[in-house]
Amino acid sequence: MKIIIVAGARPNFMKIAPLMHALKGHKSIHAVLVHTGQHYDVKMSGQFFEELNIPAPDINLEVGSASHAVQTARIMEGFEKVCVDEKPDFVLVVGDVNSTAACTLVAAKLGIKTIHYEAGLRSNDRTMPEEINRLVTDAISDVFITTSVDADENLLKENIPAEKIFMLGNLMIDSLVAQLPKALLTELKFNLLNRESGIELGTDFKEKAYGVMTFHRPGNVDDPESLSKLVHIWGEISKHVPLIFPVHPRTYKNIQQFGLQQVIDNYPHLYFIEPLGYMQFINLVSRSMFALTDSGGIQEETTYMNIPCLTVRPNTERPVTVWEGSNKLIKVDEIAEEVNLILSGNGKTGNRPKFWDGDTAKRIVELLESKEND
Repeated sequence: MKIIIVAGARPNFMKIAPLMHALKGHKSIHAVLVHTGQHYDVKMSGQFFEELNIPAPDINLEVGSASHAVQTARIMEGFEKVCVDEKPDFVLVVGDVNSTAACTLVAAKLGIKTIHYEAGLRSNDRTMPEEINRLVTDAISDVFITTSVDADENLLKENIPAEKIFMLGNLMIDSLVAQLPKALLTELKFNLLNRESGIELGTDFKEKAYGVMTFHRPGNVDDPESLSKLVHIWGEISKHVPLIFPVHPRTYKNIQQFGLQQVIDNYPHLYFIEPLGYMQFINLVSRSMFALTDSGGIQEETTYMNIPCLTVRPNTERPVTVWEGSNKLIKVDEIAEEVNLILSGNGKTGNRPKFWDGDTAKRIVELLESKEND
């Protein structure tokens, strides 16, 4: 059986890594890794392949950055040629990026069966591009691999037959379990953006005495007023606890464009650093007191590590991290109050959801083996 596995953006790489390792040398399943090139920057892409020991992609479409429509069209055009040449039995897509929806659409139109890993996640917010990608992908997929019970329920509500849904766990946690021991050995020493000095764990900040931030959602960082408000809140918090922010390129570009760098420079313990590789980032999060974010994946990683996570969004497509884990959805105006709760020792704690155990890739391979004669 030949299966094409598609990766396009940074979060995808942590998901496909355990699967590629589990399929390596398989006696009857041949995996072809296609990288769409949706994230093309070395820090956002190439470094992840090295650190996670993922083999070089068999095919790289190198689509690069563009508007949603142009990027999706480029992926579809390139991926159609791949499918025609490779003639796979299945295409497996992961997550909710443009590559996910684009490649599923191509495969479905060519009559190739598609498998969506991380199916059924819903934020119920169609202003998020990711939500559109999830809905499109699940509307035309053939097999649905889910990470939590709520995802199963969402798919059943959308009239997906129960026999096509398989809750097998979380590949992000497979990567975390496999890499955490190595990650903890990586150096936590960073160069600061717009400052000549650097920072280092043990000197400038102590373990479990700092917060990690990740912000990139358009609703938070693309509007000058919203981003300005956030920057001032971060600055005030940093007077009480150091904040370390591996800045997303788009967020940093907006900070410069909106003239907010001068504000940031007034807060010596608000540390802006370059985007990190997977190992350094996981090490940084694991030693932190809390995470302050609007991202998706970090909600899962903090839940596994039982670190309080404050997600500045009105909704999440990963509600299990709120119901069972250490994640909490908050509003911008609640950030200071919630951080104070954590500083006083009253941060949210939780449990690990079912099958978030490091063995998800193994279960997915067993499912693929069962599909060989379909």
